[in-house]
Amino acid sequence: MVQAHLHTILPNRFARHIFILGIMVFHYTLAFSQPSVTGPQTTGTPGIQIVQEIKQPNRKFSEKDLAAYLLVYFKDQDQSAYLAVSADGYTFTDINNGKPVFIGSGLAEQKGVRDPHISRGPDGAFYLAMTDLHIFGKRAGYRDTEWERPHEKYGWGNNRALVLMKSYDLIHWTHADFRVDKAFPELGDIDCAWAPETIYDPTAKKMMVYFTIRYNNKDAGIYYAYANANFTKLETVPKRINEVGGIDADITKVGNEYQMFFVAGAKIWHAVSDKINTGYQPDKEHRIDPEQVSTEAPNVFKRIGTNTYVLMYDVYGARPSNMGFSETTNFNHFKDLKHFNDGVMKTTNFTSPKHGAVTYLTKKELDAIVAHWHVELKNN
Repeated sequence: MVQAHLHTILPNRFARHIFILGIMVFHYTLAFSQPSVTGPQTTGTPGIQIVQEIKQPNRKFSEKDLAAYLLVYFKDQDQSAYLAVSADGYTFTDINNGKPVFIGSGLAEQKGVRDPHISRGPDGAFYLAMTDLHIFGKRAGYRDTEWERPHEKYGWGNNRALVLMKSYDLIHWTHADFRVDKAFPELGDIDCAWAPETIYDPTAKKMMVYFTIRYNNKDAGIYYAYANANFTKLETVPKRINEVGGIDADITKVGNEYQMFFVAGAKIWHAVSDKINTGYQPDKEHRIDPEQVSTEAPNVFKRIGTNTYVLMYDVYGARPSNMGFSETTNFNHFKDLKHFNDGVMKTTNFTSPKHGAVTYLTKKELDAIVAHWHVELKNN
């Protein structure tokens, strides 16, 4: 029909060919000059969408409504992050049938994400923070060197960005890749920024982001800063939690105290404070996890409706790697629950998760996820 119309307005054959060629060039130029689409194409996963902003839903969030569990984890094979759900806190099912939900190549400067952590704020939002790092970037063709900067000076990883994401429905997410060193040059020449986690600070009334910063390929410590309301950047200069060295901190408010678990010497240790970001007294005489191999990435979650807390951690020294679990009611004595699929904790459609974290869902949210992702949920 278009070509027939062209015969009327452009009777000359050569002119018609030039016109059509011009239209083709116009469409080609237009396609490549538009801003990149911030949707499933960005992540490679059709189940989620990256959006510019999200608004808090017109409903009140209450912790009394929480009834299920959400696990985030990653894998070395693809440097991407996954989600799994559980109705009982014992058996977890991956929502994408063992395939990643957050594709590192579309979310991170280094084309890979690691160390995912997810929590919920008092607004009901899900706050997801990850390390921007691809440890196989050279092999994958993303860079010409093993690391971005010389290993001799900056050591393993030497990455400096954090991936920050926020959602109310686990489908629509905002996204920011935040370079810590560029935002805060007063921090100096940092080796790395690793393993970010979040917790709501009731005094500051903000989400606090805490993570590892290392200097001189040896001096690793835990730092904290406050995020903006949109969770796209850190608003305050990161400060060190001076009493604690080590890496991979996890902070949980229990009663009037804050329970911190962290890693030093590839082992899990414990510290307690009555303040969220200072005053921690580490006990480095008693290793918390019962493993005989290297561990990292502690994370604590509560069994809903009980006074029992579960300490989950990455047993990366095992072959194959796995998650280990211990239970406690007083944070002095811990019961070993062994590993996924080696005790009461189970997975149904995935294996060897790494560096994970657990938060909570309402029954309606669990039902919505199961319907959206067509999940066949199983319990013990």
